[in-house]
Amino acid sequence: MPRRVGIGHQNFEELISKKLFYIDKTDFIKEWWENNDVVTLLTRPRRFGKTLNLSMLENFFSVKHAQKGYLFQNLSIWREQAYQELQGTYPVIFLSFAEVKETSFVNTREKICQLIKNLYNTFDFLLDGDYLNEDEKKSYREISVDMKDYLASVSLRALSDYLMRYYGKKVIILLDEYDTPMLEAYVGGYWDELISFMRNLFNSTFKTNPFLEKALMTGITRVSKESVFSDLNNMEVITTASEKYEEAFGFTQEEVLDALKEYGRYEQREEVKNWYDGFTFGRKRDIYNPWSIINYLDKQKFDTYWANTSSNRLIDKLIREGSPDMKVIMEDLLTGGILHAQIDEQVVFSQLDNNEDAVWSLLLASGYLRLEQCALNKRGYLEYKLRLTNREVSIMFEKMIDGWFKKSASAYNTFIKALLSGDADAMNTCINRIASTIFSYFDTGKNPSEETEPERFYHGFVLGLMVDLQDRYRITSNRESGFGRYDVVLEPLQMVDDAIIIEFKVCNPAKKQTLEDAVAEALKQIDRMNYAANLEAGGIAPERIRKYGFAFEGKKILIG
Repeated sequence: MPRRVGIGHQNFEELISKKLFYIDKTDFIKEWWENNDVVTLLTRPRRFGKTLNLSMLENFFSVKHAQKGYLFQNLSIWREQAYQELQGTYPVIFLSFAEVKETSFVNTREKICQLIKNLYNTFDFLLDGDYLNEDEKKSYREISVDMKDYLASVSLRALSDYLMRYYGKKVIILLDEYDTPMLEAYVGGYWDELISFMRNLFNSTFKTNPFLEKALMTGITRVSKESVFSDLNNMEVITTASEKYEEAFGFTQEEVLDALKEYGRYEQREEVKNWYDGFTFGRKRDIYNPWSIINYLDKQKFDTYWANTSSNRLIDKLIREGSPDMKVIMEDLLTGGILHAQIDEQVVFSQLDNNEDAVWSLLLASGYLRLEQCALNKRGYLEYKLRLTNREVSIMFEKMIDGWFKKSASAYNTFIKALLSGDADAMNTCINRIASTIFSYFDTGKNPSEETEPERFYHGFVLGLMVDLQDRYRITSNRESGFGRYDVVLEPLQMVDDAIIIEFKVCNPAKKQTLEDAVAEALKQIDRMNYAANLEAGGIAPERIRKYGFAFEGKKILIG
């Protein structure tokens, strides 16, 4: 009989005590301990067992769990006598920033200070006896939500000192989701304020802390050293490309196949692979998303379990406000294409607005892209071949793109019907309603919409068409046909539908060009450059190819 599945368990003791489904990852304890790195930063996508593994480390090392060796008795770490004797012998500080998702620096700072205060409360037995002098006891009691910056920055270092005096051993520090506040700060616009605060806290805790035995930080991204780790040169950084700990997070193919056999779902292994495989850590390929696998075993149906566990706010913002070229790449990725990019595993948030490779680096680190191949290009730079990770991620992006047009859902749906039926009047009415509602939604916010070219909106609109019409059309953009590169072509999958060519033009005020002039120019270009060549070569008759010019003047649009 298969083990019971428990959803959302991140507490190791609870998971083991209840005898729930669990894949043994305790070899990570030995690997981490024997690597002898003082401070380790380990990045993995969300919901890949980071919190559970840190909980496992706490249960193994912490003196407060000294009588709980039984939790590990049936697991691989317990096979060695040396580790049986090591269990429960160190003071451990365990802190998580997973829920620090505030909209302002003030609130974020208060939340972090509250977490530190809560941590101090668990060790307030230190105030008894003579382990601390009166000044130290006074400082201990001053730890609060509104404590001064100088006190907050040294708070974890000071607690390490106190615990070492009490237990006679240096401290192990575990920090989960270290980068969550920083991701929120970037989206919320208070990056610089937060980074100054975090840099001081991290430097004191992990660099100038003589009371530290070992530390492990987990997160999704490797935030650039210049941003937050400029003074921290004693840190071992483990990214998805590193060979260390490559099997410690996520499920390997062998582990998934064994689980499918246990739950009577082995016949669905290829479909499970298509939905949830695709991650690569170090040399290890075919790593599966554990959150989705556990949910699939429980519910025994395919769904976007992992993608639905986050708002994806940052990813949505970067793609929606990204350049037209970025949206064209997304069009290609959504149809199974491969992206060639130069990746920097050190995410520099200041570059996200103007460096597309930085965006793809973030998507790779976050698990939305998978590595197909990495090799030196002709210029001597590492070039990565990337594609969307799996079916679940593709569906997540499709839903995200659909969400862009919810504010004008009625007009958008009517436009789709008008486009399919060839009703140009209805198309014109609806496209202008849509533009007036969401045109600025695609801007970066740095310039007014009227002063920027509308490509961001237009290519976002094309992505919407791709998602909504994928069952009837193969939609491509910026491809060669005839004597040039067209803007958009909708090639029907069934012969009952017409093919559609769309050319996009922005009015030129210097030439006193009208919307009507721009439409006429677009239509002439379609014919002059023979953009219909590929469609006709594919057997579509000229009379079944409809041609449209889309002209833009600020938020005003004319289709002809």
